[in-house]
Amino acid sequence: MAKQPMLKFVKTSRETPEKRDATVRTQDYNEIYREYASQKAAEQASRCSQCGVPYCQSHCPLHNNIPDWLRLTAEGRLQEAYELSQATNSFPEICGRICPQDRLCEGNCVIENSGHGTVTIGSIEKYITDTAWDNGWVKPVKPAVERTESVGIIGAGPGGMAAADMLRRAGIQVTIYDRYDRAGGLMTYGIPGFKLEKDVVMDRVKQLEASGVQFVLNCNVGVDISFDAIRGKHDSVLIATGVYKTRDLTDEGADAAGIVNAIDYLTVSNRLSFGDDVAAFSDGSLNAEGKAVVVIGGGDTAMDCVRTAIRQGATSVKCLYRRDRANMPGSQRETQNAEEEGVEFVWMAAPKGFTGSPVTSVTVQKMRLGAPDASGRQAPEPIEGGIYEEKADLVIKALGFEPEDLPKLWGVDGLETTRWGTIKAQYANHATSLPGVYAVGDIVRGASLVVWAIRDGREAADSIVKYLNETAQVAAQ
Repeated sequence: MAKQPMLKFVKTSRETPEKRDATVRTQDYNEIYREYASQKAAEQASRCSQCGVPYCQSHCPLHNNIPDWLRLTAEGRLQEAYELSQATNSFPEICGRICPQDRLCEGNCVIENSGHGTVTIGSIEKYITDTAWDNGWVKPVKPAVERTESVGIIGAGPGGMAAADMLRRAGIQVTIYDRYDRAGGLMTYGIPGFKLEKDVVMDRVKQLEASGVQFVLNCNVGVDISFDAIRGKHDSVLIATGVYKTRDLTDEGADAAGIVNAIDYLTVSNRLSFGDDVAAFSDGSLNAEGKAVVVIGGGDTAMDCVRTAIRQGATSVKCLYRRDRANMPGSQRETQNAEEEGVEFVWMAAPKGFTGSPVTSVTVQKMRLGAPDASGRQAPEPIEGGIYEEKADLVIKALGFEPEDLPKLWGVDGLETTRWGTIKAQYANHATSLPGVYAVGDIVRGASLVVWAIRDGREAADSIVKYLNETAQVAAQ
């Protein structure tokens, strides 16, 4: 009888891929985790308990078939593991790198809850797909039948790209319009290379191009082409623009030079990784070298900013967050990585004002947690007299993102939005108020995770195919 390859969590302890030393990794923008070796990936996959009710799967937005591809990995059947992983996730190598597994699959692992340490699901997912790329198992999409209908997708981020992948598998013709010069959205210009190396994203873009997806880049809808023109060219349209408008500060002096938006700061840094010549970096305005840096915010974008500033050679990097560590929205894993790299977190602190232009200091208000707010979280409130000055040569606002007013920007009548400014789309099928127009990702949800955008894009593609089929049936009658 074959030896049981699974349920080894009692004898085999949890082991993550080796992390490069902080003093070494802060000198470059390469990913900080080393690759699993084949034997180590199989060993860690074998820790899965193969439980009857896999909470890892149910807490994954994509409902990835995690137990089965863990078993295949433990058995050395990596190509089958990749094919199973790819069946529910358009970009598993990206999710394996940047998903907050500690809050999703790994955080709900049965053996984690029994005290044995979670299965390292994300690292194994990354290993499976990286191996698939290395061995040529990742192929361009070749639909069985090509169809004449076409879909225009506005936004080349994870939601738009995932939808394009699924639409091409159905034989639909796809064109993606994006305002930037490279596809990938925030995966390209928002997430630093030490979390997601850019060739990983570009490989997926090339795969979609080889699959027949057309990218129209440097194309600002409402300026270079109208929304109505896109609707006129295609049989259906998907809005997947994401949200890029930064929440602002209203404190005194908040408009001073040296106070910058997180997305602008990160975009410049990521452009440098492509070898671009960026004036805002060269002139020092979006360069942390030699500066005392203060980042305001506690989410994953704030973590990206503080860790980028360390790599740019800041003299000090401090992160102000108005709640405590337990209540911060960002990944605890990212917070630990930042602390290892020299970032100082100032908990229970909020900006009250700014001095100088260019900025020279932040007036900080110490906070405490009071009664729960409407979301159920304890609301921060100021401590009387708890005010001090924090030196700052560069202040980065990482306060989250809000949607742009797309109906106004695009001159569209009848495209309904919510009171938050997001596009109103039906939960079941992602349809908007305009016939044949769908919307997915952050422009519907508000700022969220890449994995949710991928799920939305895949679901919307199914809805669009159904819509096109029904339209064709009506036309044939």
